[in-house]
Amino acid sequence: MEQGKQGVMVGKLMPQQNPMEQIQARYKELEGGFRAWLAKQSLPVEAAVVTITSAAQGAAIGAFMGTLTNDTSSAIPTPPPQAASLNPQAMASFKQAQALAGGPLVQARNFAVMTGVNAGISCVMKRLRGKEDVQSSMVAAFGSGALFSVVSGMGGPNQAANAVTSGLFFALVQGGLFQFGQKFSQPPAEDIFYSKTRSMLHNLGLQNYEKNFKKGLLTDTTLPLLTDSALRDVKIPPGPRLLILDHIQSDPEIKIKRRSGR
Repeated sequence: MEQGKQGVMVGKLMPQQNPMEQIQARYKELEGGFRAWLAKQSLPVEAAVVTITSAAQGAAIGAFMGTLTNDTSSAIPTPPPQAASLNPQAMASFKQAQALAGGPLVQARNFAVMTGVNAGISCVMKRLRGKEDVQSSMVAAFGSGALFSVVSGMGGPNQAANAVTSGLFFALVQGGLFQFGQKFSQPPAEDIFYSKTRSMLHNLGLQNYEKNFKKGLLTDTTLPLLTDSALRDVKIPPGPRLLILDHIQSDPEIKIKRRSGR
């Protein structure tokens, strides 16, 4: 009985954790593990996984949007079969209207193509070029716009020209948005010393620990020298410490700096 009462007292004294915080922490842990696994895969595997997952997310968003526009698509009249030979421009207008106001399945397909292709090309460009800039963003947008035009059937009878036009439009819009975002999200001057650290933590899903690196003055130049004790001193938990050290040991650039520093 006394042991039971003690257990009840201990349970009352211990603070209750917020269930939402537990779910968020678990999600971040799974996301960090998934990102760490994905970073170790070959380029084809990473690109395929990123494309499939992004396409699935886009399909879900498109299906939801399609339910909102379902009434609008039902109001669009169906053209007669002979209209295609009589007025190709009218047929192109019908197809464009149907592509923009289709039902859940149509919008799921459209969004899946746009998001999947964009994410896949961005992944390949980032791995090949080692950075994510406006050029990579515009190339990915061009590919997604061109394929969206082909799949949705938008534009006139010349599909090749329509694909190029749509791709250029998507690329210009994406490039403008990228430049706009860069202009208003410039990091402070002191953050230039933590650019590689920030990228590493973001890839591992551990971006919340960037402030720990800054408090300990663990800049980019200290990455090849990091040890478990150094990470422990800046109050980073064991799990994230293992992920960070594993990434440092497998990173070819950091390996070269370690050897040259010896």
